[in-house]
Amino acid sequence: MIVGVGIDVVDIARLGERLERTPALLDRVFTAAERDLPLRSLAARFAAKEAVGKALMTPGDLPWQGVEVTSGVHGEPVLAISGKVAERAEALGADRLHISLSHDGGIATAIVVAETA
Repeated sequence: MIVGVGIDVVDIARLGERLERTPALLDRVFTAAERDLPLRSLAARFAAKEAVGKALMTPGDLPWQGVEVTSGVHGEPVLAISGKVAERAEALGADRLHISLSHDGGIATAIVVAETA
């Protein structure tokens, strides 16, 4: 059963400008494993973090570092959640999070579906 759905879009150039203007944002938002990725991938991950909050019905209220996008065996995006994010998912009964990422034309997009078995 679907518990929640979240979607977010990020203007890649705008994120780049924000990161240049506020370098500490990189460490505040992204995990160590995410920080060295190209800007378009960072933008997609930023969108993913926002989409997770929306799917778990707490937009803007979860810690950024509690969501990490990794790569699966075939290169597909995989969500890893921890701390308060994992606690919120558990409280909702969401034991699976599905994610899709895309970037094109200067925009990065993420959609997250939270599901319970």
